[in-house]
Amino acid sequence: MTTDNPVTRPLLPALRLAGLCLVLLGLAYPALGVLVGQTLFSHQAAGSLIERDGRIVGSEIVGQPFAGSAYFVGRPSAIGYDPMGVGGSNLAPSNPELQAELVERARAYGEREGVALGEIPVDAITASGAGIDPHISPENAGRQVQRVARARGIDAADVEALVSRATEGPTLGLFGQPRVNVLALNLQLDARFPVP
Repeated sequence: MTTDNPVTRPLLPALRLAGLCLVLLGLAYPALGVLVGQTLFSHQAAGSLIERDGRIVGSEIVGQPFAGSAYFVGRPSAIGYDPMGVGGSNLAPSNPELQAELVERARAYGEREGVALGEIPVDAITASGAGIDPHISPENAGRQVQRVARARGIDAADVEALVSRATEGPTLGLFGQPRVNVLALNLQLDARFPVP
């Protein structure tokens, strides 16, 4: 291919630029991002995993189900807490299937926590957009205190104090709402007040 051809002459600079962009933006930039992430934020880059007694018990950033009345319960998940299938139910608020699901969740929450339907926090019955949100509202955690305290045979004030310490403020003091990481709270409970 010669550069004297009037048809191919304008293509060569475009192909060179495309090749340069591919190398810089498709290879070098992502590799730099991975290197910086692994170097400066190794815990987060590895999935923010939490280890206890030599085994991984969960992640700070991925919700998981908890069974038993001695544990705080996280938000419902439309995807079964599967971090590989992140997503919501995509059902409209007017969808009868979603409405029936919300009514059932509210009934179950009310029975489990001993609260009236009007006292149930919204995040206790609605799944997050990602389906794996590890946090609940302080109000939701507060509604679960009595059940957890009874199941562990401890004073509710002790559990309330743990909830208070586990409550995180808005990110950078500006973004989001106060929240409680359910896994971190349950681990603190097990450390301070083991299940009998």
